[in-house]
Amino acid sequence: MKTSLLNITFVLALCLTHSCVNQTKEKNTQTENEDSKSSSVQLNHGNRWSANPETTSGIETMMSIMNSFEKKEEINAYKELSEELKIEFSTIFRKCTMTGEAHNQLHNFLLPIKDLLGSLDSPDLKECKKIYYKLNTDLKNYTTYFK
Repeated sequence: MKTSLLNITFVLALCLTHSCVNQTKEKNTQTENEDSKSSSVQLNHGNRWSANPETTSGIETMMSIMNSFEKKEEINAYKELSEELKIEFSTIFRKCTMTGEAHNQLHNFLLPIKDLLGSLDSPDLKECKKIYYKLNTDLKNYTTYFK
C-alpha cells in the first residue's frame, strides 16, 4: 500500500513537472539554440536565485537522506533510497510557490534529478552506484544556483 501511494505521488509530481515545463516552453519564444541553452540551470546575471524556504528545506532533506545512506553495496537498499527520495521530491513540488524566471530555473535544476530518481532503483548495482554519485553531486550544486 505504501509503495502504491508513493508511486501515485511520484507520478503526480511528474505530471506537475511536465505541465509546468510545457507551460514554460509555450511561453518561450527563443530560438532553438537559445532554447537548448536555457534548459540547463543558469545563474541570475551571475547571482543565485531566491528560492522559497520549503524548496531549500526539501533539497537539504534529500541531501541528508543521501548522506546517511550507508548500504552502497546492497542492491535492494537503492530501491528503498529511491522511494524515500521520491517522497521528498514530491513534497518540493507540492510546496513550491516560486514564480517567474526563478521558478523556471528551479525546474531546470530539478528535471535532471527527477530522471536520476527514476533510475536509482536499477537492477544493476554498478548503475545504482553511478546514479547515486551523480544525484549526490547534482543535489550539492543547489547552493550554486539558489539561496
